[in-house]
Amino acid sequence: MQERFYPAMIENSETGFGVWFPDLSGCVSAGTTIDDALLAAREALALHISGMIEDGERIPSASKLPAQRDPAIVAVAMVPVTLPGRKRRVNVSLDEGLLAAIDAVTDNRSGFLERAARHELAAD
Repeated sequence: MQERFYPAMIENSETGFGVWFPDLSGCVSAGTTIDDALLAAREALALHISGMIEDGERIPSASKLPAQRDPAIVAVAMVPVTLPGRKRRVNVSLDEGLLAAIDAVTDNRSGFLERAARHELAAD
């Protein structure tokens, strides 16, 4: 998995702080504090990139921090995102009851197990 950092522009808003990514049109987020906004921006960035991959879109390269800033921008941060690597087929053994429970909630075992693994790894 490759990690990439995208610049995020943070602006004041009436209810807190808004965040947008100049490299990713439509990828926006917000929070009541700058810390909250950056946490939400990280999640928004991951979801946006994931959606682009699912749609077969090209992931743009991350630009550098802008030399000059708009006065409305109160902060600029580099937000990380982990890009998925190539898919690789593996053979795993699972309890048959667990496998039946997985099959009851999804028609894509691989996708389900991949999301579960990413969720568990992110929790550590």
